[in-house]
Amino acid sequence: MHSPLALVSHAQADRPAAHRGTTHRRDDDLAVDIDTVSDHEAIIRGVDERSAFAAAPLAQATAQTEAHDSAANAFDALEHLVGVNLARLRAERQLSLDALARASGVSRAMLAQVESARSVPSIKVLCKVAAALKVSVSAFLRRHAVNGFEHLPAERAPRRVSADGRYSARALYPEDEPAAAEFHELRIAPLHTEPGTRRAPGTTVNLVVSEGTLEVSVHDRRQLLATGDAIVFDADQPHSLRNPGDTEARVFRVTRNAETPPRWDVPQAAPQTL
Repeated sequence: MHSPLALVSHAQADRPAAHRGTTHRRDDDLAVDIDTVSDHEAIIRGVDERSAFAAAPLAQATAQTEAHDSAANAFDALEHLVGVNLARLRAERQLSLDALARASGVSRAMLAQVESARSVPSIKVLCKVAAALKVSVSAFLRRHAVNGFEHLPAERAPRRVSADGRYSARALYPEDEPAAAEFHELRIAPLHTEPGTRRAPGTTVNLVVSEGTLEVSVHDRRQLLATGDAIVFDADQPHSLRNPGDTEARVFRVTRNAETPPRWDVPQAAPQTL
């Protein structure tokens, strides 16, 4: 005679293979098939993976749209800059749109569109307008010196002075925007040595002594300059300026900044799918 435990064990052993992974609760109607649950989880994972794959082209399209918007904003800024400069130049010469149209041969409607930043004229049109206003074409693209020149009064020019007051540098160019070259007037007190600031590779410095004497040190080499002498050296090297005389030295410095290649925001092509 079999024990109740043995009967239960035999009954489970005789169940079909499809039901051996079934977990039972007290009520048989609430039985859950673990294999079925695993199948559902696999289906859900597959849907998530397909959704992520479908979202990749959307991300690429979004990046391309943002790059296009950035280029459009830059173009709008150019329209505004040209328009503002044209309106200022015309107003300074007390010319009406009709008068400028007659002088340049460009229609009044086109001039009005340019001034209101609704159109960017061609180079040919800009040349005609520039000739009538007696300025260069680049005057329409500047944020300073729109008349072809800019007066920089000495009393208003910014001057950087060292802590001990024995060295000063005065900018002789507009400092509002980055420039390919910098122009400074230097004043160095007697027997004072001013260490130079090392710049990026490719930057060059040109010094001309206007008054007094100057000793230039580049690494361990020294060069003495008298009034009227000039020197050119690479500014990425350690260097210093020393006034060996008993009177103030006045020096003009031109710094040519290193050229850097432009960086273009080129939209990446969408990945190819097989």
